[in-house]
Amino acid sequence: MQLSITNMILHAGPVGQLVMLVLLIFSMVSWSIVFIKMRLFKRVLADTQDFLEAFWSSSKLSEAYDTAQEYEFSPEAAIFSAGFTELQKINKIRNRKEGSTQTETLDMQMATMDNLKRAIRKTESQEITELGKYLPFLATTGSATPFIGLFGTVWGIMASFHDIGMRGSASLTVVAPGISEALVATAAGLAVAIPAVIFYNYYASKLTYIDGEMQSFSTDFLNLVERDLISRSQ
Repeated sequence: MQLSITNMILHAGPVGQLVMLVLLIFSMVSWSIVFIKMRLFKRVLADTQDFLEAFWSSSKLSEAYDTAQEYEFSPEAAIFSAGFTELQKINKIRNRKEGSTQTETLDMQMATMDNLKRAIRKTESQEITELGKYLPFLATTGSATPFIGLFGTVWGIMASFHDIGMRGSASLTVVAPGISEALVATAAGLAVAIPAVIFYNYYASKLTYIDGEMQSFSTDFLNLVERDLISRSQ
C-alpha cells in the first residue's frame, strides 16, 4: 500500500483526528501571524527610513511634526509626535506665567525634560507592545504543538496495542498500520512547531533592532531639545 498521510488521518481514531484538528488550527493562526508581521515590519522599516530622512532635513520642529503624520507605521514618528505634543503643552503653561526668575526658569527646564522623557518612554513602550502583539502565540505554538502531537502518537500506540490484544496477533501486518497512523501526529506537531520557532526568533530579533533604533532616536531628540533649552537660557 502506498503511504498516504490523508488516508492515515482519515482512518485514525477520534482522539487522533481531534489532535490533528488542533494542530491545524495552531498552524493556520501561526501562518496568519507570520504573514501579518511580515507586512507590518516591512512597512515599519520603510516608513521609519523615510521619516528620519524628512526629520533631519526639516528646519523646524513644527515642520517635522506635520511630516510625521504621514508615516503612521514609523515608531520614531510616533515618538516625535508624542514629544512635540508634550512640548506644546509645556510651552502653553510657560507662556501663562509672568515674572519668572532665573531659578524658576532652570526649574522649568528640568521639569520640561522630565515630562518629555516620560512622554517618550510611554510611547516607546506602547510601540514595542503593539509591534510585539501576537508574537507570544508563535512561541506557544513552538513549545506546545510537539507535545500535542506526541500525545496523539501515544494515544494511537495505546489503541494499536489494544487492537493487538483484541485480535490476539502481534504480526507486523497488524501492528504497522496503527503505529504509522499514530506517528503522523508527532510529525504534524513538528511540522507546525518548527516554522513557528523560526519566525518567532526572526521577528524577536527584528523587534530588538527596532527597539534599539527607537532608543537611539529618542536620545537624539532629547539632546536636541535640551540644547535648545540651554541656548534660550543663556
